[in-house]
Amino acid sequence: MEETEKKQKEEAKKRGVEKKMKKSSADIEEKPSFAKASEAKENKTPVQLVQDKSTKTAKVHVRSKKYSEARKTIDKTKLYSVDEAIKLLKKIKFTAFDQSVELHLNVDETGLRGEVELPNSTGKTVRIAVVDDKVLENIEKGKIDFDVLVTHPSFMPKLAKFAKVLGPKGLMPNPKAGTISPTPDVVVKKFQKGTIRWKTEAKAPLIHQMIGKLSHDDKALVENATKFVSSVGAKHIQNAFIKSTMSPSLKIEIIKE
Repeated sequence: MEETEKKQKEEAKKRGVEKKMKKSSADIEEKPSFAKASEAKENKTPVQLVQDKSTKTAKVHVRSKKYSEARKTIDKTKLYSVDEAIKLLKKIKFTAFDQSVELHLNVDETGLRGEVELPNSTGKTVRIAVVDDKVLENIEKGKIDFDVLVTHPSFMPKLAKFAKVLGPKGLMPNPKAGTISPTPDVVVKKFQKGTIRWKTEAKAPLIHQMIGKLSHDDKALVENATKFVSSVGAKHIQNAFIKSTMSPSLKIEIIKE
């Protein structure tokens, strides 16, 4: 009886091994669809892969006729003076609304930042809030209805828990920005006069700044542009462009100090 049981167990084990081998063999012959697709991709030449990509529909950004006409009036090989550029921007305006005038600067490093009080208004309303219990309550509810947040040092411990919310938006008060002060009312008046904070993009040496509206006087726009460039420092600026909201950009001359 023992020998018969032992023999039966050996035969059952042998059948089990044979079954697994057959299953494994079938798996190799019949790969899942994703494996076949991967293998097919690996076997294709670079040219075939490029051809596959080219069959996908690409989105083409089509400019308006008026934009194209405006671009024809701009000499891309020329470095315009700020005064010339502003006059041309007003000439090629093709929309009814009052467009913003913007400076876009390529600088030599990331991390540049500062603040400047422009001689003339930019036409943009800056919402300034001073930290108190009500403001803290609104922030906790997710209501952020300010562009600049000023605080007395005594509120900083309470503000600390909102650093992850305010920090990425550039709204967290800090000494470098001058938004932490024992006299917050004085700071508010300073920002109301037109003091603006500027900095490069987080991961690129680029600065973007609105300096006014197309409806503003030419002289006021030139003064704002000159003051802002001076704040950044001509030595840091590699290339500078000026444009309105809807217009092509004009490359402007920056005189190195």
